[in-house]
Amino acid sequence: MEPIKTIVSTLQTVPVANIDTDQIIPARFLTTTDSDGLGQFAFADCRQDWAGNLRPCRPGSSEVLVAGTNFGCGSSREHAPWAMVDYGIKAVISDRIADIFRSNALKNGLVAIEVPTELHQQLLQSAGMSVEIDIESCQLRFRGQAYDFALDPFAQLCLLQGTDALGFLLAHRQHIDNYWKN
Repeated sequence: MEPIKTIVSTLQTVPVANIDTDQIIPARFLTTTDSDGLGQFAFADCRQDWAGNLRPCRPGSSEVLVAGTNFGCGSSREHAPWAMVDYGIKAVISDRIADIFRSNALKNGLVAIEVPTELHQQLLQSAGMSVEIDIESCQLRFRGQAYDFALDPFAQLCLLQGTDALGFLLAHRQHIDNYWKN
């Protein structure tokens, strides 16, 4: 995982409520424990329904998706954020993101941001507009304004360092070994 300090992108919007993890990555594609290549299956059954709202992303790009309320609901599957990241999406913004999805997203390098409903509505109507997400200051900058957002401090640290929880622990292995020796 690469460190994420800021994301600067144009907004993609899908103003559909209750997008669940099976819509993000249909179950028939959950045949791997590797995230590589899952992006081709992201939103596979919904892209036609959302024609004009979700443009194709380049793998490795840093797109920002503004989705309808209650994004990522449904079953817990790490494949959903894996598919989104592999598709080219670096951040998802909504006024409500399912807790399990948000946790999985942040652990896998997908920035999941909840914003107040009023701002969410503005963002949903701003496809193509530029946005900047600053992970260090936990600010979203849009149309000359800065908006604070909450981010779990450990998730923030991992995003900034480009690591996950296991990588964080392994980086501190010497300290852990020393502790257990004493």
